[in-house]
Amino acid sequence: MKHISWALLPLFLVACSSGHDTYLSYKDNTLLQVEVPSNFPELAYAIETNPPTQFGFELGKKLFYDGRLSSNGFISCGFCHEQRFAFTHHGHQFSHGVNDLEGTRNAPMIANMAFFKEFTWDGATSNLDLFPIIPITNEVEMAETMTNVLSKIKADTDYQKQFEIAFEEGGVNTENFLKALSQFMVMMVSSNSKYDKYVRKEEGVQFTEKEAFGLSIFQQKCASCHATDLFSDGSFRNNGLPPNQKLNDLGRAHVSGRPTDNYKFKVPSLRNVALTAPYMHDGRFGSLASVLNFYTNGVVDSPTLDPLLKTEGDLGIFLSVEEKEGILAFLETLTDNEFLTNERFAEF
Repeated sequence: MKHISWALLPLFLVACSSGHDTYLSYKDNTLLQVEVPSNFPELAYAIETNPPTQFGFELGKKLFYDGRLSSNGFISCGFCHEQRFAFTHHGHQFSHGVNDLEGTRNAPMIANMAFFKEFTWDGATSNLDLFPIIPITNEVEMAETMTNVLSKIKADTDYQKQFEIAFEEGGVNTENFLKALSQFMVMMVSSNSKYDKYVRKEEGVQFTEKEAFGLSIFQQKCASCHATDLFSDGSFRNNGLPPNQKLNDLGRAHVSGRPTDNYKFKVPSLRNVALTAPYMHDGRFGSLASVLNFYTNGVVDSPTLDPLLKTEGDLGIFLSVEEKEGILAFLETLTDNEFLTNERFAEF
């Protein structure tokens, strides 16, 4: 089985923040080996253009948890993406940003980003390196400009040192800033749930009868969209949610400009889904049971409804009570506690 191989990460930040000169330089940097888990598809991220390194990863982690990326100095990336909830804003229907302003979409999970080609609910970017610009410049999220962020980072002598040793052509600039954040996210791989160990046939890992039944039903009725062991095919689909009349979020059409993309949103990964409530792009469902009930009897027809949800005049996905219980049991097996408690990704 291939797995994630980590280089030992020394506490070089202590030296950098001690106020004393450090002898570390870029030549002391170490490449982090990224191996694709055996049950995963290949990487989508162009790893050769920005290979994760020891110092780049640590720099990206520090930036991820730094409130100075926002205009009020408080809202960091980690504010809306909490590790214990698979890097989502658990319990919040919409993301909360500067001055407690509220967005219009639920914060998506951050994990396995290097395996996807497009990001955000509407696919606003197809480049992971550019992804952080969206929340940073969004007026109700971090409400900052890249120019201001870089000015604040450049004024910090510790950051100056960290940028110099993290990149061969060092210095605090937009490219290095975004590459560091990408290096942190590229290493955030969730691949050690009970499900993973089961499909990799690891010794002693077995499904209960209900979990195995749930897996079989999931494969029959859900896996067309929640495909591969990423549990998302990365596509944009209209899943039949009645549009929120107040927001009227058109989803993918905001990016493409095509009416045929109205109300289509990216199929989310279901990894760690038991911990990422509320659900859907607008966080309208507070439980997975409610999600399954919606697919059974709540799907609304429209011109862009996904064809998979409209067969022989019927809408949605028929699920019996027993099938729902099985799917819920199976979804619990997608929780990766090793990822949720891994100190390498923790703020402190």
